[in-house]
Amino acid sequence: MDLSKIKTLIDFVGRSQVTELAVSENETTVRIFRNRPGRAAFPDIGVGGQNLSEVRQTEAAKPQAGLVVTAPVFGILHTSPAPGDPPFVAAGDHVVEGQTLFIIEAMKVFNTVTSPCAGRILRLTDVNGSDVAAGDMLAEIE
Repeated sequence: MDLSKIKTLIDFVGRSQVTELAVSENETTVRIFRNRPGRAAFPDIGVGGQNLSEVRQTEAAKPQAGLVVTAPVFGILHTSPAPGDPPFVAAGDHVVEGQTLFIIEAMKVFNTVTSPCAGRILRLTDVNGSDVAAGDMLAEIE
């Protein structure tokens, strides 16, 4: 799908009452979301018996003692470099600044999420393979 078509779709969503649009063409899918006042920006997706908004609320309610690493973009969270590989990090692991913690896949682009500091992983998200929104808590480093 070329850039002009994507821009046209974005303009359409911006001018209409549509809050979510997914268009596929030649093995490429573009998903466009728009936040409406008073409504969640992203649909709830089931995660371990809870919907994603419940998971986010639970994570937000937990006291935080360390530095929180959040998702920089909306996409699919991957905790390991490839299916079947061990995760990049586990709770309790010591990390160094710049170490890869996660990969977020957004429109076939793989965004690496790295540790902003050295420390020990206190908590990790458990939504591997599911959608995350920009700003969602992924890890906490002490």
